[in-house]
Parts: sequence; structure tokens; C-alpha cells
Amino acid sequence: MRQKIVAANWKMNTHYMSGIKLLSEIVPMIGDEVTADVKVIIAPPFIHLYSASQLMNGNRKVFLGAQNCFYEEKGPYTGEISAAMLASVGVKYVIVGHSERRKFFNEDDAIISKKILQVLEHNMQGIYCCGETLEQREARKHKEIVAKQIETALFGLSKERVQKIIIAYEPVWAIGTGVNATPEQAQEMHAYIRSLIEKKFGENISKEISIIYGGSVTPNNAKSLFSCPDVDGGLVGGASLIARDFVSIVKAAG
Repeated sequence: MRQKIVAANWKMNTHYMSGIKLLSEIVPMIGDEVTADVKVIIAPPFIHLYSASQLMNGNRKVFLGAQNCFYEEKGPYTGEISAAMLASVGVKYVIVGHSERRKFFNEDDAIISKKILQVLEHNMQGIYCCGETLEQREARKHKEIVAKQIETALFGLSKERVQKIIIAYEPVWAIGTGVNATPEQAQEMHAYIRSLIEKKFGENISKEISIIYGGSVTPNNAKSLFSCPDVDGGLVGGASLIARDFVSIVKAAG
């Protein structure tokens, strides 16, 4: 069976003390309350990573993620964080290609593809985000857009490397809007993404790769979304900033 995964993307929220307090609430709650085989990934702001790594050290349910990395190994790139730096503080997963990075920082598929290679070079796993805007969906181009994103970012990888990628389908129109895709919409796109992986990498890999849903996931809709056969969990934004809500979402994936 595919691994069920729930990842938290805190985005640019929490200062140092409030972030560590939130982590200190979530981690033991996951340990005490989650009995199912669900992998939990938490991606806080960069300032939390080292302390979070110490707090999660040896935890078999909760793993450390980062929200981004740069596409070069090192050099004169003021303010950037390399994949090597992330790996050095215990990061295991890196979110790459989030629509907010595409929109606000003009990251295109070529840049995102280079970031994925850096993540994999440093023995971390990528959480690769793809998804369409509302205009693209209304124009019935949503599958075309997502196919291009998948092909550009992932089709150049070997079979061994693509198995280290978690795909996160995040319809841009549902991110932070309070409007989530219906279970039927999520299932349709997840099944389509899986078919793209099957055509390129084969049936075995397509059956094993985890495809998670992101976009206004809440305790109220998580169960119906995660019950879809091709939805393997979620990438959670706002609801991951409230310990009880996030743990409820994790339990819904079990």
C-alpha cells in the first residue's frame, strides 16, 4: 500500500518562541493519538529548523521539512538557503514548486527542476507542487497545465529518483481561499497524474508514488478528500498552525 502522508506548510507564520511551542504541542499529540501508519512532515520557517530537528530527533512518525531551497550548491547568493544547508540540520523533505513561489518569486518550471535535483543530490525527498489557476480550470486547460508541470519537473529523473518524490496537487484557486476542490475533482486530477507517471515510469512506480492534496484542507473536509482512492494524504497550510486541527487532519488520513 502507498504511504499515507500529511505535511504541514507553516509558510511565513510564527516567530521563534511561538513556533517551538506549537511544535512542542503537535509532536507528542501525534505520538499519543495517531496509531495508523501515517507519515507526518512539518515544514516550519527556516529559523525553526535546527531546534525543530533537535525536538524531532529519533521520532518515527514526525519528520522535518523545509519550505524551499535554492538551485545552486553554494556561492554569492545573498539570503538564499542551499539544499546542503538544509540537510546539515536534519531536514528530510523539501517543498518545491509551490504556487506562491511561482507567483511571487517568478519561479518557472526550469528553476523548479534544478531545485529538485539539488534536493535529491543531498539525499532528501522532494514534495513537488503542481496545480492550475481558476482561469485555467474554467478554460478546461487544467489537465494540460498539470501535465506540463509534471513532465518538465519529473520526466528527466531516473526511475530510482522519481520514487523519492511526493507529488502534491494544489489547485491554485483553493490555496488559502477557504474553497477546496471537491473529492471528485481531487480524485479526477490525482488519477490523471498517476496515469502520467505510469506512462513514463511504469505501473509499479505509479502505484507506489504518493500523491497528496493541498488547498484549504481542514478537519471538516479531510476525511472525504483522503477517502478518495488516489488521494494519499494532504499538504496543509492554515490548519497546520492550530495543533488540535492539524492532529485531527492527520488522524483523518489513517
